[in-house]
Amino acid sequence: MIEEEKGSAKDELKRADHLIYVSLKYTRTVDVIRSVIARLISAQEMTINELLQWLKNKKKIKEIAHSKSYRIKTELIKDKLKKDKKAIEFLAFYDFLTKIMKVDYVKKEEFRKNVRMIIHDDKGNVLEEVGVESLKEYYKKACDMINDMETMMK
Repeated sequence: MIEEEKGSAKDELKRADHLIYVSLKYTRTVDVIRSVIARLISAQEMTINELLQWLKNKKKIKEIAHSKSYRIKTELIKDKLKKDKKAIEFLAFYDFLTKIMKVDYVKKEEFRKNVRMIIHDDKGNVLEEVGVESLKEYYKKACDMINDMETMMK
């Protein structure tokens, strides 16, 4: 089961890579930016499921509650892997990406070279500007973190 999930997370990362370097190059829309972030989140969720299975195999947790939300799953992992800085960073990055997908955003310079998704908080303050370059950074960071988690689980 774990090997299937690894392949699936890698497949999601390949799809995100294609969206960044091919689809986004030609379409330049915020919808593609959101699709890339959704793929990164999906790959991270698969890795979270892998981590839970690994913790169960190590007998650190009794059972995996597949029906629970990912917020609860991440809290469980944080509790069990308090001392592992890479795991905590991985989960913090996952939280960051999920927050980006949930909050309000504005499209800026769509169909142009500098397309950006401007993310605002409840008060209207700009929290983040997600453009092509920052999206590439997110992708690289997600790949590195997923690789770190897979290395840790070996």
